[in-house]
Order: sequence, then C-alpha cells, then structure tokens
Amino acid sequence: MTDPRPISALTIAGSDPGGGAGIQADLKTFAAHRVHGLSAIAALTAQNTRGVSAIHVPSTAFLRAQIDACFDDFRIGAVKLGMLANAEVIHAVADALEFHRPPRIVLDPVMVATSGALLLEPDALDAMIGRLLPLATIITPNIPEAEVLLGHVIADGAAADTALDGLLALGTNAVLLKGGHLLADNSVTDYYADRDVRTAFTHDRLNLHAHGTGCTLAAAITANSCLGRTLLKACEAAIEYVHGALVHAYHPGGSDVAVLDHFWPSHAVPND
Repeated sequence: MTDPRPISALTIAGSDPGGGAGIQADLKTFAAHRVHGLSAIAALTAQNTRGVSAIHVPSTAFLRAQIDACFDDFRIGAVKLGMLANAEVIHAVADALEFHRPPRIVLDPVMVATSGALLLEPDALDAMIGRLLPLATIITPNIPEAEVLLGHVIADGAAADTALDGLLALGTNAVLLKGGHLLADNSVTDYYADRDVRTAFTHDRLNLHAHGTGCTLAAAITANSCLGRTLLKACEAAIEYVHGALVHAYHPGGSDVAVLDHFWPSHAVPND
C-alpha cells in the first residue's frame, strides 16, 4: 500500500536566532525546495551577523525525544546534520540514526562559525570520525574542516583532489569538499567524490562575506535527495541553488556579513 505522506527532510543542528544559519537556514532551504521541513535542535546559540556570544546545549534525552517524535510521525527521506557541539551529543545522534536508519544522511561537520567562534568541543572530533562519518551518505567539509579531519594542510586544488581519498577512507560514502578557502584565482571549485565518480564544480568567486553558506548547501543536498535526485545530481543542484542565493544575498544586520536569500526565484533551481 502506497504511503500517502509526502517525504520530509529533518535537520539536526544548532539554532541561529539571527536567521542566517543553522536550523533557520535549513528550514528556509527546505521550504524553498517545497520539501516539508522537520527540526531537532541540538544546540541553542546567541548569535547575529556580528558573532556568537553564547551557546547552550540541551540534554541529550530531550534531543533524542525530538528526533524520535519526528521519525514516529513523518516519512523522512533524508537527514541533515549540522552543529553537534560535543561528544555526548554526537553519540546520542548516532544512536538515534542507527535505530531509525534514514535513507540518506548529509553530514556538514560544523566546527567553526563564520565569525571564528569554536562550535565543536575538542573531544568531539574522535566521536564525529568514529560514529558519524561511517553513517553518512555524504559529508560536506570546507577546507579548514577537512584539514582538521585529516590532520594536514590542504594548500591548493591538487591537494584538495588528493584529500578526497583520505576523506573517503574515514568511512563516508561520498564527499563534497568545498573549495572556497582556496584563493588561487577568481573562481571557486568544489570537489566531489564517491566510490565510483569523481568530478568538480566551478563558479565565479563572488565579492562578499557570507553567513550560513555551508548550512544552506548541506540542507539543499538534503532537500534535493528528498526530491528523488541521485546524490551527484543533488549536489549539482544544491551548488547552483547556493550560488544563486549568494548572488541575491543581503545585509539584514549591522555588520558586513551577508545573509543568503533562500527564496530567490525558484525557476533557477535545476529540474531533471
């Protein structure tokens, strides 16, 4: 019997009261793709476009209750993981995902905010590598995050391409390595690899300092997965969506940090 419920996307991440990143950015991204969005809040932050001033981590029992409530009622097609502040939270999320077994898990290994604030406690790195990476369908690190995961510097495009092998060796099924921190020219290249395919996506570099880009990209991959796209096509569509959101970014706060326009014209999101 066909399940009449639409496929939903679940984000397990931190909350951003400024509305530019985290849970708020994820839900806007899901809505922009016309995918029903669910959320389990793993951390509460006090932040805006100027920076992060405080972090509060709810109990893991309450986090697990949120996750279970979502799986108990909704048809979840993919899960996006964002800010998971400490090892205890990571283990709780891994336990829940091992129990519920969603079809796809998109892991954005959030470690440092755009402002430079540390969002992952040092003892959590081993837990992330040991518990979450083997569960992930795809991970979406930026260059500094990949350097932390691998323990060495990634200095240029050739090193980024080589790093894909090391990241896959950590246990994930696929990697989208975001190359925005490599400042070789006026373009940005993101590097994709899974067990069978290796490719790259290149865009013109935009002259702005943006907030929530990584959250939005991972959420867009999650939403496109719920729409039935292959993993590679989901990444391609997500990159195009984020580029458009950056082109239309605006400044709701008093700093020079731009916030993505998650609801830029929907016809620009590729259709297969």
